Amino acid sequence: MKLSVVIVNQNLCRPLRQALAALKQAVQHLDSEITVIDNASADQSVNMIINEFPQVGLIVNEKTLGFTKAVNQGIKASTGDYVLVMHPNMVTGEDTLDKVLKFMEIHPQAGGLSVRILDAEGNFVPESKKAMPLAWINFFRFTGLSKLFSKSQLFSHHYEAGWVGEFENTQTDVLNNYFMVLRKSVLNEIGLFDERFQAYGQDIDLSYRIRLAGFKNFYFAKTFVIQQPMPQSSKASLNYIRNFYGAMLIFGAKYLLKMPELRLKAMPRWSSPAYGLKQ
Repeated sequence: MKLSVVIVNQNLCRPLRQALAALKQAVQHLDSEITVIDNASADQSVNMIINEFPQVGLIVNEKTLGFTKAVNQGIKASTGDYVLVMHPNMVTGEDTLDKVLKFMEIHPQAGGLSVRILDAEGNFVPESKKAMPLAWINFFRFTGLSKLFSKSQLFSHHYEAGWVGEFENTQTDVLNNYFMVLRKSVLNEIGLFDERFQAYGQDIDLSYRIRLAGFKNFYFAKTFVIQQPMPQSSKASLNYIRNFYGAMLIFGAKYLLKMPELRLKAMPRWSSPAYGLKQ
């Protein structure tokens, strides 16, 4: 099988319906499978999938497992050469998957890629070119972990990599897990998402392990997906603070002691954003 799509959902019935309808069109000529992992939704998500999209695989968790454990459930059940991890509010264009799979095929060194994201009004979402949140940048600088990452201005522009043009393909340190295409053979080599990162940091950790294994991450700008509006969680909540800042500590504990040896392995070898790319 060529492609496995994995979506983690919790109480997002309406945007999930639109995401699945778009995916149905995008994969109709591909050897593919779609799996939704539902984290104990209290809305009509499960019934909607069963009644409207019977071809979609469904894993229903009786309690909320969080994003990381749930997405690993889907990846473990996948059989495709590539795995697309996407959030339920992403609407995929009809040729988006064709383009990203073609890019992965002609770039065997690519471990994963993210794409250009537009909002519902068609405006570019800068976080498409995801880099590091400012708090993570400060933490990495303080601990010295910034030495594990590239010198590609990652630590000069926080969160979105503003130094890269919207329409320019480039290597990147961090993939955006809102729409993340991963090579299954690479996942088999490096392992799945680290489940210690319950809600934040799992994308940074996985992206780093892809590079550590000798592969590259890419921002692919020649196609796009639409991000539907979603309710924003409060950044003042205790749960947010615990998960967001706790993820930094987990990352630091995981890599800080190994930093000298890991730095040489993970440092990318490119001199310009588009180095080595076949457009």
